Amino acid sequence: MRETETRGPSTSRRSFLRAGTAATLAAGLPVAWTSRAAAQGPLRLGFQVHRTGIGAVYGRWYERTTTAAVKLINEKGGIAGRPVEIVAEDDGTDPKRGAEVVEKLAVHHKVDLIFGTLFSHVVIASAPRAGELKIPYLVVSEGYHVASGRLNRYVFQPGITDVRAQVTAVAPWILKNLGKKVTLIFPDYAFGHDHRDFFGRVATAQGGTIRALVPIPPTETSFTKYFPRVPADTEVLYHVMVGPGVLTFVKELGEHFGARRPQIFGFIDSLEGVDFANPGLEFLEGTYFWEALPRYAGPDAPQHVRFFRERVGINDVGASVADPKDVATVSHMFGCWETLFVIKRAVEQSGYKRPGPDYKAFVETLEGFQAFPEGIEHPQGPKRFVGRLHQVFGQQIISKVDRRRLTVLHRTAIEDSMYPPEADYTKQPL
Repeated sequence: MRETETRGPSTSRRSFLRAGTAATLAAGLPVAWTSRAAAQGPLRLGFQVHRTGIGAVYGRWYERTTTAAVKLINEKGGIAGRPVEIVAEDDGTDPKRGAEVVEKLAVHHKVDLIFGTLFSHVVIASAPRAGELKIPYLVVSEGYHVASGRLNRYVFQPGITDVRAQVTAVAPWILKNLGKKVTLIFPDYAFGHDHRDFFGRVATAQGGTIRALVPIPPTETSFTKYFPRVPADTEVLYHVMVGPGVLTFVKELGEHFGARRPQIFGFIDSLEGVDFANPGLEFLEGTYFWEALPRYAGPDAPQHVRFFRERVGINDVGASVADPKDVATVSHMFGCWETLFVIKRAVEQSGYKRPGPDYKAFVETLEGFQAFPEGIEHPQGPKRFVGRLHQVFGQQIISKVDRRRLTVLHRTAIEDSMYPPEADYTKQPL
């Protein structure tokens, strides 16, 4: 679906942008906005979004977060004095369509940059086309595919940490506090394979054992048949699941194990967009989760975190202010916000003005970044950026379910996430 198709038959995209620009100027933005915008026009960012398919709940909140971030950026004068315009295209959370969307955004819409992709199988299928077209492609995924060196020099992940870093940080805590005999349940594609591979590596190094691996197709809707594969001597059940069946997955998990369950550590992906108050989730009491940004805003939440939540439109329990039943994907959607502010910084520091000739300066400037301070632009926390990997590193959170809410127990240091680099994109030609 094109962005213009949602505005109604009587409003063209061009007239909508004219009206929006006029309204923004009337709000009292700096004079520099008008002069630079007149000379260069808006900075057009292609947004590859999962509006439909198994990633739709993420796509909905990625889009809301993107809209909020762009509104804030434009209120403050845009990027390098230019208003930001988002051109959104739905990829259906489908790898084939993902590559087509990249081409459409670059060739048909002629955007300056592309960002936003989440699901790893879509990223992996789309990234080669971005490399062929030589257009910067900033993903908000989590898979190890960027940092592994598997992709190309035009692909970055500067706004969200990757699975290898997440697992590297939290695995020692799991093994020390919950048990050393672990069974992993994970989606059977690249994202799940990263959990399988990197948790197994850390567990083995620290004296743990993987009792069983239980891969589940990402489109599966019934899960009971998989649970008998969990060995009886499992001490820790580690789960991560994604897609529209996550609520069913967690409910069936509880029905199968009941009160005699092992310790359970899940990644919040298994319950992103799901209300903990749903019937059937009572068994989660006392279990543990990884989070990137706490769903529940406690009384000690920093002001910049509260600012972010207010601008995006979520309340203290992580649901939409407009609809309390609409639970946000809090531990992922911040990545769009942070990526947009990284784009702003890279454009302004590189002197980027137009597609093609200025991509080299943009890429090299972004590769030169080393850190992003915690604050309004980076509400999840401070970050360390490794230019050779095109990957950002940050803090991870371990939370416990207490009275149907997540309570933060432990926050790792950035150093806990670091691992030896296995790639160097800076050696690739542009």
